[in-house]
Amino acid sequence: MFSEVKKCLMLAVPLAAAQLAQSATGFVDTVMMGWLGSQTIASGGLGAVIFSFCLFILNGIVSAVSPLAAQAYGAGNREKVGTIVRLGLGISLVLGIPITLLLYNGGALLLLLGQDANTVTLAEIYLRAMALGFIPALGFAVLKSFLSALLQPQLVIVTVVLGTLLNITANYVLMFGKLGFPALGLAGIGWASTLSLWSMFVALTVYICNQPRFAVYGIFQPSSYKAFPLEHRRIVGEIFQVGLPIGGLVAVEAGLFTVVTFFIGRLGTTALAAHQIALQTISMSFQMALGISIATTVRVGQLAGQNDLVGTRIAGYIGIAIAALFMSVVALAFWLIPKSIISLYIDINNQNNADVVALAVKLLAVAAIFQIVDGVQVTTAGALRGLKDTRIPMLIGIFAYWCVGLFTGYIFGISLGFGAIGFWWGLAIGLAIAAIILTWRFSTRKTNN
Repeated sequence: MFSEVKKCLMLAVPLAAAQLAQSATGFVDTVMMGWLGSQTIASGGLGAVIFSFCLFILNGIVSAVSPLAAQAYGAGNREKVGTIVRLGLGISLVLGIPITLLLYNGGALLLLLGQDANTVTLAEIYLRAMALGFIPALGFAVLKSFLSALLQPQLVIVTVVLGTLLNITANYVLMFGKLGFPALGLAGIGWASTLSLWSMFVALTVYICNQPRFAVYGIFQPSSYKAFPLEHRRIVGEIFQVGLPIGGLVAVEAGLFTVVTFFIGRLGTTALAAHQIALQTISMSFQMALGISIATTVRVGQLAGQNDLVGTRIAGYIGIAIAALFMSVVALAFWLIPKSIISLYIDINNQNNADVVALAVKLLAVAAIFQIVDGVQVTTAGALRGLKDTRIPMLIGIFAYWCVGLFTGYIFGISLGFGAIGFWWGLAIGLAIAAIILTWRFSTRKTNN
């Protein structure tokens, strides 16, 4: 038991830190948007939601590389590990091109969704700059899954930390026109993020290509990409078989937050700005839980590949417990120091921001309530993912997030007039239902593949 706790933590800590550092790009962008005013943080945040929504879904699909490579690695099949990763990179390119085009023209979509024209104009500026960073972000996700499956996540955190530092520096230079560059404002934030995403992908690529211990997998060998035999087609099918439900589960959860954002956007700039602050804050804590979930996927997948059924079950429960403990600490911070958190985004002493601050404090109080169940549900889904059980969790997510969460949020937020707070209570209820059903699913599911 204690040995598995140690193994899980050794994998979960760097992965969670890597997820946190990677999500810091969005966090830093949101904070620095606040320097340009409430209208900018509302508009830029809206664009960031669209980008993140698309990235989360496709990341979910290519994240199938993680459990599949982990099981192949656990079974000692190095050739299959390399094939899975190569095909994952190919899929990320094929899927990434149309989404890049969609993001570049995202302004038209936002107008169709009833968003304010002035807000959309600014959001489109940000989206067009960010669009070119979408494909390297997907490629980075595949390489991160590869290194995680081989229990080599340390470089991932180094890469994302350096990428985040680059993003911060480039944000400042391009926003305000330093070092001879023109002042690009919100567009500068988008271009800085694109530069950061490309840099992280290239860094991992160069590292893998120059490490002899990875040569056996042949990920970037040109000859490996020439043929597309039946076995490769079968693996592509397996990636989509596992990955599409993962992407579907991510879509229904991220889609819930995205649709709620659109509803709140109709309530005015104050509600949208407060919502973006609270949403970005919980996104940071969720990334830590997601890192623990990825570690749980890898441990469960490796043990399943070794046919260790008891160890598989223990690894899942340990991952869930660690996530619940961490998110409990986060919940306390949301309750005890909400204004300190909000002050990271906007000036809480400025009377022009008083309404935004007051509403954001209330939203963080609601968020604190569902932090624990959010950690439990995402980690339990990760444990099931390690068993390649992804279709039923997707259906559970559809029911919990949309049939329960969105419906309840709409009743509270619109019908009963509680506004943004009502929608956030709907989120809390939906996540709680997901946590309960997914945990039951894992506890009763047979661990054979």
